Amino acid sequence: MNELTDQLAALRIIPVVAIDSADDAMPLADALIAGGLPCAEITLRTEDGLKAIRRLRDRRELLVGAGTVHSAKQASESVEAGARFIVSPGFNPRTVAWCLENRVPVFPGIATPTDLESALEFGLTVVKFFPAETLGGVRTLKAFSGPYGGMKFIPTGGISPANLADYLKLECVVACGGSWMVSPAMLMEGRFDEIQRLTAEAVGLAVKK
Repeated sequence: MNELTDQLAALRIIPVVAIDSADDAMPLADALIAGGLPCAEITLRTEDGLKAIRRLRDRRELLVGAGTVHSAKQASESVEAGARFIVSPGFNPRTVAWCLENRVPVFPGIATPTDLESALEFGLTVVKFFPAETLGGVRTLKAFSGPYGGMKFIPTGGISPANLADYLKLECVVACGGSWMVSPAMLMEGRFDEIQRLTAEAVGLAVKK
């Protein structure tokens, strides 16, 4: 694994954030850092996603990536804005190729063995598993780990405090993506104290026993 993947493996959780107003970026960063989880995958699902990444580019203590990236163009724009890694919901060969050519860590989404074969073809060793719970969750990852023993996963989709530990027990899991500690409603209502509290609780759950 590369240095950035090692950082994610140490954090164990990647907050997945859909942010409607870039003005919330800085207080969000403060809440995540204070909660002990200096990382955020800012998705491009909202109009202010890129703007929020740009606002956070100088917060070097916060590891910021771009999520819901559907094209090489979006990947390029995200990196230009300050994203340090790229996450996509599916496997787009052009997006992956652009990231590899520009030495940008990329975690494309996979759902099937065919997707995993594509990942191997590109030399990837870490991919996103999405939507995790819908696709069988822990049982599916265990099944994948037989024929694809060298692949590591970042499961996202349906991860919660109730099942987080089950995923993190798997040797093939680098970290889990989750949005429960940073919901859009919390951001819109300015409930950053709650975000900090839920983040701290998540960190506690992720600590390896």
